[in-house]
Amino acid sequence: MSSHDRTRPAGEPSPEAIRADESVFAALAQRHRHELRVHVYRMLGSFTDAEDLVQETLLRAWRKRESFEGRSTFRAWLYRIATNAALDFLAGPARSREVALAVDSAGAPASSALAEVTWLQPYPDELLDLAAPDSGEPDAVAIARETVELAFLAVIQHLPPRQRAVLVLRDIAGWPAQETADALDMSVASVKSALQRARATLRENLPERRADWSVATTPSADERALLQRYMAASRGADLSALAALLREDARQAMPPHHLVFDGRAAILDLWRPVLEGDGAWGEWRSVPFAVNRQPAAVNYVRRPGESVFTAVNVDVLRIEDGLIAEITTFDPHLLPGVAPTLEV
Repeated sequence: MSSHDRTRPAGEPSPEAIRADESVFAALAQRHRHELRVHVYRMLGSFTDAEDLVQETLLRAWRKRESFEGRSTFRAWLYRIATNAALDFLAGPARSREVALAVDSAGAPASSALAEVTWLQPYPDELLDLAAPDSGEPDAVAIARETVELAFLAVIQHLPPRQRAVLVLRDIAGWPAQETADALDMSVASVKSALQRARATLRENLPERRADWSVATTPSADERALLQRYMAASRGADLSALAALLREDARQAMPPHHLVFDGRAAILDLWRPVLEGDGAWGEWRSVPFAVNRQPAAVNYVRRPGESVFTAVNVDVLRIEDGLIAEITTFDPHLLPGVAPTLEV
């Protein structure tokens, strides 16, 4: 919560009006709905859970509206409720939220945050674009890649929930230590300690080149060009071309499966049977997509005897030095806006 969060923005209704008038409350809550969903998504790593928790947040806010006295902005008050709703969710009964033991293609133990966080889901860029406040508002800010990229989200899911909340509120939402402590019922010293531990975990586990993405809000021209080459190689079932696009130490993970294919050779071994030979799935097509501020492709296949291409997966790429360093593959049904079939 930055300093201006303690002052009611111009045009925001009075606390009395917000508490008394359901239509005023609903309109103001709706204004912040998209950014609240991104905030909760960072906490949970799941798009569908974030959507559910935003609904829960707004219900809690309405029921607790008498507690809103205007000492902070309505936006900051909603963030506090959303953060605690997420913490309650994470403290609830087991929902397959335990970090899985990742294994490689041979079944041996492996280390991959993306493979270990089996509930990780992507977030379409077109919905991220809705999350920034209106350009005239003091909090208006684009959603940068460094705060929503899949590698970051997977790593912070390994943090204890309260430590994760501190990191998100302090380093992403920009709240001062005292307001963070008040929101989470912690001491300022505990908040500072939790933040130090969380930052240390990130430094140890995030890609070294991540700092280069700090201001990126869309894939770069070079990344989009490499994505086109990737889609063309897939369409042509050209394993040699695909191999040329991968770093030797590239990795592929497929949440919710806890498998990680470690290295270019392992990835090509995964692709070979579906692209080549008698077991090939069929004719491939790909459509560019953008999720989590990273280049992505929706992959379709038309099997022998079928008249349409059916979506089979979504590949999200992390690119370093002009080559693919990481592929995260999701089921297409997880992504709003992805058509199940493609007619050509």
